[in-house]
Amino acid sequence: MPYRYLLFYKPYNVLSQFTDDSPNARTRSAVKPATLKDFIPVANVYPVGRLDHDSEGLMLLTDNGQLQHRLSDPKFHHTKTYWAQVENVPTESAIAQLRTGVNIQNYRTRPAIVDRLDEPDLPPRDPPIRFRKNIPTAWLEITLTEGRNRQVRRMTAAVGFPTLRLVRTAISQFRLTDLSPGQWRDLNTEELQLLKRLWVMR
Repeated sequence: MPYRYLLFYKPYNVLSQFTDDSPNARTRSAVKPATLKDFIPVANVYPVGRLDHDSEGLMLLTDNGQLQHRLSDPKFHHTKTYWAQVENVPTESAIAQLRTGVNIQNYRTRPAIVDRLDEPDLPPRDPPIRFRKNIPTAWLEITLTEGRNRQVRRMTAAVGFPTLRLVRTAISQFRLTDLSPGQWRDLNTEELQLLKRLWVMR
């Protein structure tokens, strides 16, 4: 049978795995995070990389284990683009730091593409972020070539502008279009050809 390749719009508070195998899963409160199993009724597919439970956005899944491993390997530097809503309005100095690299957990991040972003047209988050009347927020578009744990959140916090909401909008040239939170679809013919080119080129 041919391999399956899926795009999924992960909602907020959903684990990017099919089972909740965390150490505190049995003792967690009655309201447990959902998993991919609650949304994707396709057997034997696994995510290419992860997305934190409190982040939203695009995930790629496949049952092609070799491709999954290759695309998950940090050495191939696949780009990932995020829209980050941050607390307060970032200064030019802070944006310049994000672009050149910041120190987080004894590691200096690679240069990133960072631009200011008008408030995007996104579905409301459930629950919404906490609104604070006297503290403005702003949006940034951040493109990385690495994917360390909670990297965007740690980067913006390091320059003084904590992330309040985080949405991954692109993985390489695959984009979060024609999907609503919780929806998934198979890659179309054009996207499959793109995926094969990316795989071969790397």
